[in-house]
Amino acid sequence: MTDRDFGPLVTTAWLEAHLDAPDVRVADCTWCLPQSGRDPRREYRERHIPGAVFFDLDEVCVPVDLHPHRVPDPARFASRVRRLGLGDGLRIVLYDANDFCASARVWWMFRLFGHREVAVLDGGLGKWIAEGRAVEDRPVEPRERHFTPRQNHLLLRELEQIRDNLTTRREQLVDARAPGRFRGEEPEPRPGLRSGHIPGSRNLPYKRLLGPDGTLLGEAEIRRAFADAGVDLARPVVTSCGSGVSAAVLNLALARIGIADAALYDGSWAEWGARTDTPVATGPE
Repeated sequence: MTDRDFGPLVTTAWLEAHLDAPDVRVADCTWCLPQSGRDPRREYRERHIPGAVFFDLDEVCVPVDLHPHRVPDPARFASRVRRLGLGDGLRIVLYDANDFCASARVWWMFRLFGHREVAVLDGGLGKWIAEGRAVEDRPVEPRERHFTPRQNHLLLRELEQIRDNLTTRREQLVDARAPGRFRGEEPEPRPGLRSGHIPGSRNLPYKRLLGPDGTLLGEAEIRRAFADAGVDLARPVVTSCGSGVSAAVLNLALARIGIADAALYDGSWAEWGARTDTPVATGPE
């Protein structure tokens, strides 16, 4: 299978058939907000897909103020994934146990740093277990694998670029948070943040892109969801959310329909909503 036809998603059947392939590696990327009461690393130790390593999003990234997982620099990312045995020449499959949130973010990060043979397990660990496929609790000791970072800056947006876009409106900003948070009717889970959204944003909660079995919607349904949110898929799209994690589910969905170059605002609301010099809108757009 080549880069062209690998990803952005693989099925549970495909992964089971390729678990022992010499060029395939698997990583559990489950991540949860602190207030969830969950411990993803403990959950991984209790059961994971055979051979999967644990990708700790918070440890790989760099905490900045209220943002616990800003994109690291290329050297840090390369050093962390090398230790996990995730490197050059491999097809990397990512999964999680929380609705694509973290696996999509890690998928986006690998692509940001130039590794294109990366995919997300459609339906994640939940679908894998529901189908009765094998899990294990034994520790995985990966062999280090060199990773060559080649950062694609076109996939990343920073604060000043988003601020400039308020005037130019060259790119459409699509917010993946729940409607109540987007409209400013519900408080943010992180203290110290204002409520609302970046002016001009559209709202497409990432869970609207999931089917009842936890898999990503089909192409026609994805296109309809973006259209219903007021997004013109013929124009550039930048995604955002609370802290840059769930936004990547939108990027994954866009890649499924052939739009692989959508960017992500890494700081998202954790950065924008914490400042006093950034405008905030409330209510529907």
